[in-house]
Amino acid sequence: MPSADLSPAPLTEALPRDGRRQRSRSSHARIVAAMLDLVARGEVAPSAAQVAEVAGVGLRSVFRHFKDMDALYREMAAAIESRILPILLRPPEGATWQARLFDIAARRALIFETIMPYRISANVRRFESAYLMEGYRRQLRLEAEALAAHLPEEVRADLDGARGLNVILSFNTWRLLRHDQNLAPDEAAAVVRRMLGDALARWPEG
Repeated sequence: MPSADLSPAPLTEALPRDGRRQRSRSSHARIVAAMLDLVARGEVAPSAAQVAEVAGVGLRSVFRHFKDMDALYREMAAAIESRILPILLRPPEGATWQARLFDIAARRALIFETIMPYRISANVRRFESAYLMEGYRRQLRLEAEALAAHLPEEVRADLDGARGLNVILSFNTWRLLRHDQNLAPDEAAAVVRRMLGDALARWPEG
């Protein structure tokens, strides 16, 4: 049997394959960018056809890169997470736990304002998607756990009080103020600070 030829393929053969890979990566990135752009412009439930049109690719190309819309939502979530991670990872500042909660409130206002259109979009589709429903529940759990980590033991033991703080600092409260009450970001932030200050008044400073 003749031995196999293991010599490198000629450069002229390698270039087309590299070119196809580069075009594939470019199409993938354009599809994700199109999804982000559509949602940012208020299209809460964009279709694959809309994404394809904005990305400038064929509909079949969308599903060649993403087996379903859930896969595209995963990519969108990863892109948004990369934007907010530096804010999330910075420890809250303040001499007291109350002061740190006000810092968390200010930080969440920035985060929620950044992710609002994308989170609303995911929430619209979560009743049709087990993946998005699980993501929604995970977000609620992470919000509560992140807040609880900065509460004294006696506050965590006050279940009603701790749950109230979680509601005040939640994305759903921010969305209600911004969308349902149509407040500007600074107005919504002022309402959150007022509610938080009123709630914290029940506990001694420290």
